[in-house]
Amino acid sequence: MATVAVTDATFDAEVRNSDIPVVVDFWAEWCGPCKQIGPALEELAAQYDGKVKIAKVDVDSNPDTAAQLGIRGIPALFLFKGGEPVSNKTGAAPKAALQSWIEENIG
Repeated sequence: MATVAVTDATFDAEVRNSDIPVVVDFWAEWCGPCKQIGPALEELAAQYDGKVKIAKVDVDSNPDTAAQLGIRGIPALFLFKGGEPVSNKTGAAPKAALQSWIEENIG
């Protein structure tokens, strides 16, 4: 499965009401580090298909959710389990680091 584009309007349905853990990538088109981790997140979305959903929220088009979560810098990654954020990290990281962060938190 590819990453899922999520908006302020679909955030609850796609993330908070998901049956599986969700990694949410808060990003913007103009953000270089966001573009750097994009391909790694696509690969991880395929790798974790059915186990973890990877969603992307464009903060320029959907500022409300980012504001509710207090996001000040992007890329910001949040991992939700049972509808609640259980972990987050800011900044670009290599695929291996993203994968270990996911593994530590879905355990």
